[in-house]
Amino acid sequence: MASARAQRHDAGAAPRQPRADTPERMRTTTMTELPALRAAYRHDKATLLAALQATGASARGIRVLLRKLSTLAGKLLQTLWQRARLPDDMALVAVGGFGREQLFPYSDVDVLLLLPEALAPETGNALRAQIEGFIGSCWDAGLEIGSSVRTVAECLAESAGDVTVQTSLLEARLLCGSAALFGQFQRQYRAQLNPEAFVLAKTLEMRQRHTKYENTPYALEPNCKESPGGLRDLQMILWVAQAAGLGSGWKELAANGMATALELRQIERNEALLCLIRARLHAAAGRREDRLVFDLQTAVAESFGYRSQAPDGSRLPMRASETLMRRYYWAAKAVSQLSQILLLNIEESLAPSTHEPRAINARFFEKAGLIEVASDDLYSRDPHAILETFLLYQTTLGLKDLSARTLRALYNARSVMDSAFRRDPVNRATFMRILQQPSGITHAMRLMNQTSVLGRYLWPFRRIVGQMQHDLFHVYTVDQHILMVLRNMRRFFMAEHAHEYPFCSQLAGGWDQPWVLYIAALYHDIGKGRGGDHSRIGAQEVQRFCRQHGVARAQARLIEFLVREHLTMSTVAQKQDLSDPDVIAAFARQVGNERNLTAMYLLTVADIRGTSPKVWNAWKGKLLEDLYRATLRVLGGRAPDAAAEIEARKRQALVQLALSALPFEAHKALWATLDVSYFMRHDAADIAWHTRHLSRQVGTAKPVVRSRQSLAGDGLQVMVYAADQTDLFARICGYFDRAGFSILDARVHTAHNGYALDTFQVVASSQPGHYRELTHMVESDLRHVLEEDGPLPEPARRRVSRRVQSFPVAPRVSLRPDEKAQRWLLAISASDRAGLLYLVARILARHHLSVQLAKISTLGERVEDSFLIQGPELQNNARQIQIETELLRELSA
Repeated sequence: MASARAQRHDAGAAPRQPRADTPERMRTTTMTELPALRAAYRHDKATLLAALQATGASARGIRVLLRKLSTLAGKLLQTLWQRARLPDDMALVAVGGFGREQLFPYSDVDVLLLLPEALAPETGNALRAQIEGFIGSCWDAGLEIGSSVRTVAECLAESAGDVTVQTSLLEARLLCGSAALFGQFQRQYRAQLNPEAFVLAKTLEMRQRHTKYENTPYALEPNCKESPGGLRDLQMILWVAQAAGLGSGWKELAANGMATALELRQIERNEALLCLIRARLHAAAGRREDRLVFDLQTAVAESFGYRSQAPDGSRLPMRASETLMRRYYWAAKAVSQLSQILLLNIEESLAPSTHEPRAINARFFEKAGLIEVASDDLYSRDPHAILETFLLYQTTLGLKDLSARTLRALYNARSVMDSAFRRDPVNRATFMRILQQPSGITHAMRLMNQTSVLGRYLWPFRRIVGQMQHDLFHVYTVDQHILMVLRNMRRFFMAEHAHEYPFCSQLAGGWDQPWVLYIAALYHDIGKGRGGDHSRIGAQEVQRFCRQHGVARAQARLIEFLVREHLTMSTVAQKQDLSDPDVIAAFARQVGNERNLTAMYLLTVADIRGTSPKVWNAWKGKLLEDLYRATLRVLGGRAPDAAAEIEARKRQALVQLALSALPFEAHKALWATLDVSYFMRHDAADIAWHTRHLSRQVGTAKPVVRSRQSLAGDGLQVMVYAADQTDLFARICGYFDRAGFSILDARVHTAHNGYALDTFQVVASSQPGHYRELTHMVESDLRHVLEEDGPLPEPARRRVSRRVQSFPVAPRVSLRPDEKAQRWLLAISASDRAGLLYLVARILARHHLSVQLAKISTLGERVEDSFLIQGPELQNNARQIQIETELLRELSA
């Protein structure tokens, strides 16, 4: 335990690994004996671990194995204790996990050397030397011990001030030495223990721990010990039960009325599975490792006998690690439910509520802010009450959670929620009422998922509970992602969150049926994990839902459209040229009308924000908003008119230039060198910014570099004006790579006078300081790079991230002409790594290809980059194949 490790450096604790050969040590344990003990211990431990790794090892057998590991370490400690010839009135005590005889393969062996008051180490150097010799011999014999040396009084003082120490001592077990001293310690420790204070402290500690792990058992790399739903939650229940005098094991807890027979079976089964996963994780890592990290998930899965296989109804193979993780998530979810029930029961037994229950209706009471069922068999007698529970949770003021009695009744009523339950018209009407409430939707849906009601009512949802996503940018399982998207959608309609998504909140304010968007959010990814196009599978599922729940045809068509096309808007915004009127017109035809467009925009923003905190940025928000506004104009009847749009931008730019005191007609020299495509790709603010800095620099011999804080909100906007050359784009990308910037967008334009006018949106990954310092650095350093001659520098080869190594993305390269057959579209998908854009730019430069537009989309550890390119070599089929081959080779390296 953590507490035992902390104890190594307590006052009075012996050094961890002394190497000095004291006389006492040489007398009691010769160096020839220790290697033999170490060899025997390692041999016996290896034999046990071999049995653990066998795929036939059962979850039930893990309890026996952990006891055997504890016994093995205990016998070695007893031998070393006897050889050390420590005073008879001392005691060697096992604490923590070792104390409860649950020693995992590479966990610390936590021990307490208990001293009588007369033998404190400070009273004699000889005793201190003996203790050091004993602890040193433990390490020499192969035991990784966490040790503390204390008197009984010191133990009581430490435990009074530190609940972690108090917890480790709660499970103390005598290994050898004075039974009288150990008995004295136990009596005084129990007399000092305050059960109510202990339960409160452990509850607060649990909340802090859950917060550290983001209050979810569904992390993609969960800690099987510390995460919510992990082994620590079960251990905490036993600790507080033991402190409350309700038993030290599950059977005793059940005998005292804290758990039912069904709950007892479920707890023991899931605890055994988590123990087996943790033990095999230790064995696979060869060290103490409690996180199911990507590197080890496959090895642990294969130790269970899992192999990649095609699940029923799926055309795609399921990874072995995916099978393991899904099993883990289901166990963690059950542990979360059961531990909550038991903890509430224990708290109630220690401090019975003095609140009088208030009747809500004939079936439910309100008790201290919790919903309480009127009878334990309510749900089996009246299944309609199951969904009514969550409707009351939304609509009754003052309710904040479910009571232990209600949670237990729901847990025991899972078999009631069958196909007949799902077909029941009353239940369908109740579920629609839950979705249509003005508040509480997010909390109700999360609570329904936590209690397994949501997956049992929406059967397609059950299939994605605990479903991992191996796309390297989702950080949640599918069910948690869906609930996160639902939460984001709900926040658009809440005034207190208007500052987070101002434009979305503005649009939501004019939307009349929020529940339509909530259903789309619930179903948008529900088809994942089945093989095929999850969007189309989800559209079929939501069509069935709407038909079964009496959703009107118009709303049903909109919901189905949103689920089927929920990826379309982000694809167009991030991969296509939004300055091209044909792109906007085609998207407008696909959307159809303003209502569809608004709904799609809201769902797209909610979806991207619900994938990972790292995926969303202000630039993506700007692209989506620009696409929305441009499409809205087309749907409003304004046919795309490039000439009128350009004139409007020029007028707006001139207004801004006049405000900055630019001389009259100073813009003409620069604008005369720029063609229509430049004005279509840049808005008025960018045109004014370029003109202000370049009006006196047209045709200058030296490069001009200017940067400013991005108008989108994140990062910098960098402008480069220089004589065009084949490798100019590559040189700029190389600089940003070396300087630690990521390129989000690049707009490249070649003027009539042969000069390149390029604009980049970049973000600094780890650059310190104020943005003004960054702008000065970029302007100075990039200008210096562009003034240098010579070949392009070789790209730096950096280490690929651990996550990419575990879930590599097969690189894809697509090179095809655009719809007008005037330029070429290069699309690249690959695992992200530092310098990737520079690698691509070097290849394009080597083939004399000019980049007109670059749209960089980073999705976690995967990139989806699009380039609009030109060059004579693209007219030759053999050259095209050579370019694609080189790109694939570099992306695969």
